[in-house]
Amino acid sequence: MAQITYDNGNYKIAGDLPAVGSRAPDIMLVSTKLQNVSLANWTGMRKIMNIFISIDTTVCAKSVLEFDRLGEGRDDIAMLMVSYDLPFAHARFIEQNGLQNVSGLSAIRHAGFGQNYGVQITEGPLAGMFSRAVVVLDENNTIVHTEQIQDISTEPDYAAAFRSLGIDIDDA
Repeated sequence: MAQITYDNGNYKIAGDLPAVGSRAPDIMLVSTKLQNVSLANWTGMRKIMNIFISIDTTVCAKSVLEFDRLGEGRDDIAMLMVSYDLPFAHARFIEQNGLQNVSGLSAIRHAGFGQNYGVQITEGPLAGMFSRAVVVLDENNTIVHTEQIQDISTEPDYAAAFRSLGIDIDDA
């Protein structure tokens, strides 16, 4: 069982991220158009899931902006931004920032994502929300990379996520 650090405290997370090499648990999330979506919506595409607490926090927002920038011109990669934020919050953020390369996805309607992906915070002031994590899937939904970010004030390792797909972004 993983732990995260937030505001000088350590808090438990239910479970662990799925193992590299395993098949990704399917998802049921809500898009910014209020439609239910699953991994089948991106069949045949590689996927980077940026999982976070809230689009309305500084580091989470910065990660969404960075994944959008890094996703430019990469039409074969679905950039999935996942949180408990309402679909309206994702849509507002995407529109206000002119984002083109990310999909905002909300877990608000369907239980289970946090437990299935081992990111559900179980205690402390953020209980019920998702920890900051990155899960990368190949085109067959096999997990090729995971990163559980212990200190939630830290950004993900963008380069590691893209390297797991054979992409060097050091020059991006």
